[in-house]
Amino acid sequence: MKKGLFLYFFALHLLVGAHGNDEGGFAVRFGGFIKNDFFYDTRQVIAAREGHFLLWPARPLHDPDGRDVNDVPSLNFLSIQTRLNAAFTAPEVKGVRITGMVEGAFFGHSNPDINGFRLRHAYVRLQRNASEFLFGQFWNPLFFTAAFPDVVSFNTGVPFQPFSRNPQFRYTYAPGAISLVVAAVAQRDFANIGPQGGSSVYLRNAAAPDLHLQVHYALSEPGNPATLSTGAGIGRKKIVPELVTPQGYQTDAGVTGISFSGYARLNLPSLTIKTQYMLGQNANDLMMIGGYGVSRVRDQSRGIVEYAPTKTRQIWIEAHTNGEVVQTGVFIGMSENLGAVTDLLPGTSVTGLGTDIKTLFRVSPRILYNLGRARFALEGEYTRSGFGTVDTAQNSRGIPVDPQDVANLRILFAVYLFL
Repeated sequence: MKKGLFLYFFALHLLVGAHGNDEGGFAVRFGGFIKNDFFYDTRQVIAAREGHFLLWPARPLHDPDGRDVNDVPSLNFLSIQTRLNAAFTAPEVKGVRITGMVEGAFFGHSNPDINGFRLRHAYVRLQRNASEFLFGQFWNPLFFTAAFPDVVSFNTGVPFQPFSRNPQFRYTYAPGAISLVVAAVAQRDFANIGPQGGSSVYLRNAAAPDLHLQVHYALSEPGNPATLSTGAGIGRKKIVPELVTPQGYQTDAGVTGISFSGYARLNLPSLTIKTQYMLGQNANDLMMIGGYGVSRVRDQSRGIVEYAPTKTRQIWIEAHTNGEVVQTGVFIGMSENLGAVTDLLPGTSVTGLGTDIKTLFRVSPRILYNLGRARFALEGEYTRSGFGTVDTAQNSRGIPVDPQDVANLRILFAVYLFL
């Protein structure tokens, strides 16, 4: 409690403290926003922080009379998305521009910690000529900052949009319109799911980071207000689910997943259009459906097995107007469970997130009204999930069989004040 109060008062001190240049050229700029969310769901949902971070509607659960106990609406008001940040600029040294950022929000680390102050970003950036080095916690490389959904909901398009912040080392080389990115990524708040639940221990025990390679292209012409940004990337990640088998023997069996994603963004004077496609393997650390299963028993007596990741594909598209006062937009997302890369053992299960979902669909129209630094936003978020049963005897790739659709409509009203 005392630690939380200290953080709150420290954040307030940052907001009202001095933020000009000193004689050495060091500068600090403070920012963030206050946000209040008011939302209504037509049924129970799978979400984080008291329903705030919405993933999908809850699977039907029938009582002895055959009634779906999850077919019940809910209502909540929260202000936990409120955010504070500080951007730092240090004196230039030998042609190297040095900057950094610290950002946090009151989202907490878990449901019991709701309202707790949580670190979002904390990084140092070094720039010289066409090269840039970034060290610290920042968006996962597959979260393309040039093109992500501008929805009102805090889920930012999840589970169709990759969403994760990770400790990392990233190098960008941008001599012109084309830029190249390489990154080595660890896990902290967003981690893969395994026998112990969500934890960074599986990636740590693989003794290798999540590796990424990307290329980006930006097209703009003098006198032409239209701009185009596009790019693609590939990531390789290996996790080790357990070090000891249930029989007590050491194992280093791992799950290696390859993920690919590409995006495009077109900016016109009055309209912006964005889209992203991703084919992911074991990408539940990015808040997407998927995981892994057992593909083969290598040693029956010792319980040593081999694993196979499941594949999912996601695509979303968004269009919104660019008005300074009134903006309208719509987001559409689709996701599909493609099953494991190889056959899984009959009678085994799939470990991961949303592994009983075969398909997902969402459409979210919105309207925003800006009043100076204040913003009022209204959004409808319709999400439909196709829930099935994972039965590797019926479907050897672990794709859920006999899916049935369940839908939820969230009505969200949000009020912002940008600091």
